[in-house]
Amino acid sequence: MSNMPKPQLVLVHGIGDPRDPDEALTEWKRALASGARAAGLASEISALTMDWMADCSYAYYGDLFTDGESQGAGDLDSLDDEETAIVLGLLAEFLDEEATRPENRDNRALARVRAQVLPGGQSQGAGAVGRHAWAVMTAVAAVPGVAQVARWATARDVLRTWSQPARYLRRGDRDSEGRTLDTRIRDRVLDCLDRERPAVVVGHSLGSVVAFEALASYNGPVPLLVTIGSPIATSGLVWPRLRPRPPATPGCVDRWLDFWDNDDVVVPRRKLADRVQPNERGVTPTPQRFDSRMWWAHGATTYLERSEVAGPVLKTLSAASTVPNVSAETATSDSVEATAPAGS
Repeated sequence: MSNMPKPQLVLVHGIGDPRDPDEALTEWKRALASGARAAGLASEISALTMDWMADCSYAYYGDLFTDGESQGAGDLDSLDDEETAIVLGLLAEFLDEEATRPENRDNRALARVRAQVLPGGQSQGAGAVGRHAWAVMTAVAAVPGVAQVARWATARDVLRTWSQPARYLRRGDRDSEGRTLDTRIRDRVLDCLDRERPAVVVGHSLGSVVAFEALASYNGPVPLLVTIGSPIATSGLVWPRLRPRPPATPGCVDRWLDFWDNDDVVVPRRKLADRVQPNERGVTPTPQRFDSRMWWAHGATTYLERSEVAGPVLKTLSAASTVPNVSAETATSDSVEATAPAGS
């Protein structure tokens, strides 16, 4: 039995509407349990779900986008010109990625919308930026052949997808104490962490950006950082705005696994392993690719249910856990299979 204190599992969500954090925590743990079963770690499932293996936390920050001190969500009137420009930039990069897909080579509608996203001239008049953005989002939602079209029924759906990353990266929305929105969001993650105990941190989508930046100022032990469906390497808007600079693996991280599905439309083609500098111990992101052939591959639980993701998470927690029925062989195994089974 290890003499180390009980480890922590901290889960950091991405964009989305307000949710019940307790229900979300249960959902993510169930997904990890499913992945553990697929990885042949059935004996660890009860230890995970009953919190014997680790104290599990869901770093919830969705309410901060609509907490009264921040601007509203889902409405262009709530975004300033810079935030709207970030939304358009994120859309432009997404559409550029979509245009590289073989099935979109002759997609004229996609080409027309791409040309409209970032106009060459400067918009004139009050509200012009917002009106242009709304027109673009309406056009994007109507483009046939775009991988996300089934999720984008309206322009408001497009805005909901991109406005939260834009507002986080804007570094604005100060509260009554002068703290920016992005600072308050990172504080939610840091509040879940105890520097006296080892932590495994899992960040999904925007949550991977939040976790990355939060851990940059953290000095407790993090034996494993897992990013799933991460947009960190998005060249035009996310990567240049990351802090601190130059972006490097947080010093507290012993190992970083970056999982991405080749069918995940949010993940850029440029990979983290090619961009992030190592920390002082030489740790860099290790890429783990899937080819799921799913119509919507970006969901957090979709990633967590995979044996390739759940396996390293549970094995790392086991290695740091005081649970006596976890075998040494399971606890110390360091192997990760990164190839998805055919037809999965």
